[in-house]
Formats: sequence, C-alpha cells, structure tokens
Amino acid sequence: MCKSGSLTVEYLPRPMEEAKFGVGRLIQHLRFGYRGVVVDVDAHFEGTEDWYQTMARSRPPKDAPWYHVLVHDSGHMTYVAERNLEEDTSGEPIRHPLLEQFFDDFRGGLYVRDQALN
Repeated sequence: MCKSGSLTVEYLPRPMEEAKFGVGRLIQHLRFGYRGVVVDVDAHFEGTEDWYQTMARSRPPKDAPWYHVLVHDSGHMTYVAERNLEEDTSGEPIRHPLLEQFFDDFRGGLYVRDQALN
C-alpha cells in the first residue's frame, strides 16, 4: 500500500482467474519439451532474486503467473513462468513419485483431488 497525501493506492497481484493453467492440468514446457502436472499456482513470481537471476535465463515477467510443476519421469518439481508453458493435449498421465501427495485420481486428462490437502 502506498499513501500520497490523501490518496491511498493499494498494489495487488493479478487475480488468480487470469492464470492460464489450474492445479491438476497437464502442461508441456515450450523450450525444454518436458511434460508435467501443475500442483500450485502463484499469481506472480514468489522466488528470490538470486534464483531468478540464476535460473530464469529468458527473464520471463515476474508479474504474471508462475507454476509449481511435477515433471514426468523425474523425481523433481520445477518452478516455471506461464509464458514458457503450453497445454499438454496427449491426455496421458505422468509418472512422478509425489503424485499421490497432491492428487487422488486422473480423470478425463486431469489430475483431481477428492479431499482437501489440509
């Protein structure tokens, strides 16, 4: 929030409904070609400046959505900007050792959670 005289301006991140991909959606990385599933969405970049300078070499916008993604046939999760992703239309499930921690089932090309995580 910023106050200037009698005017108060609040700076808010973009609304989450503007995110292109929701939790459970299959994605493919445009540059590196890997497939994965979205497990969380940040309305804007939530990492450190050091991480951004080291890892985000293409300098994607920080004020657009970023995604936490379980990578297919891998044991790791990645953090990736929306502009680097497209929908994976294969309809094929992914293999990842942490899938069951986030989702209960794979239905109609989407991963779903029947119960709340908390």
